[in-house]
Amino acid sequence: MRRPLPLFSRRAASRSRLAPLAFVTAVSLFAAAALLVAAFLAGRSCARGGDSLLDVHTGAWLPLGRVAEDLARCRLVAVGETHDDPAHHRLQLDVIRAVAATGARVSVGLEMFPAGEQALLDGYLLGRVDEEVLEKAFAAYWGHTFALYRDIFRTCRQAGIPLVGLNVPRGLTRKVAREGFAALTPEERGGLPLVACQVDRDYEAFLRRVAGDHAGGTDFRYFCEAQVVWDTAMAVFARDYLAAHPGRVLVVLCGTTHAWKRGMPYQVRRLAPDLPLRVILPEIPGRIEPATAGPGDCDYLAAVP
Repeated sequence: MRRPLPLFSRRAASRSRLAPLAFVTAVSLFAAAALLVAAFLAGRSCARGGDSLLDVHTGAWLPLGRVAEDLARCRLVAVGETHDDPAHHRLQLDVIRAVAATGARVSVGLEMFPAGEQALLDGYLLGRVDEEVLEKAFAAYWGHTFALYRDIFRTCRQAGIPLVGLNVPRGLTRKVAREGFAALTPEERGGLPLVACQVDRDYEAFLRRVAGDHAGGTDFRYFCEAQVVWDTAMAVFARDYLAAHPGRVLVVLCGTTHAWKRGMPYQVRRLAPDLPLRVILPEIPGRIEPATAGPGDCDYLAAVP
């Protein structure tokens, strides 16, 4: 369950509606349309730079500093990652720094730690827990390479940016994947609302693609419930943190599928419909690209080297 679940490619939706063209031949109509499409795509890419993000609502490439002004007016910003991609973690750190530079009071939410380890994160921030201890806990729970995240943790400690664990214990989602959400005890459920495999068509199609041979019947339902538990838990803990810390902007670092608007942000919307949030996904060639990303996926698509 901890492996990143990559976004699947969907049919690229047309981003323009060509006005009717009064040409007498099909050849001239085709040529004119091709020129218009080429001009449109050139317009989307010409301003692109190394620190640019695509505003998928407008099609404009914007510098991170300008995007940060928008993010600072929100309460939650989800920044997706492929867990083993250094460029994605540099993007996350850049976003944290840029939002903090606006004067916003930033906290960082982590998929990599369960909420039950909050004392460890607080201790690290205050200098009472050594980085070596944090790294061991990270390895035990998360299993990915700590070095990829080290600069994020160090920057937060140096700047006094709170770190917030947002996940559930490792065994909980595994149990749901095997036996279903109904098998959880009241103690295991904790503050989680009732969870069912209720996702939109695109998310379900994606999960069935990932499930492969287990994409039917009870196996799939339990797999889907486990994914929804993961999304819902992070949404619940994020909502509760923000309710207890008014004025904070929570930058949530999590896998691309959880950051996808159909994942954790969807559950946040269900729990707190009025909470302002934004989603940033990294561009992943062949999976999520400027030609295919839309407002149903994210608000900004980041160009990464």
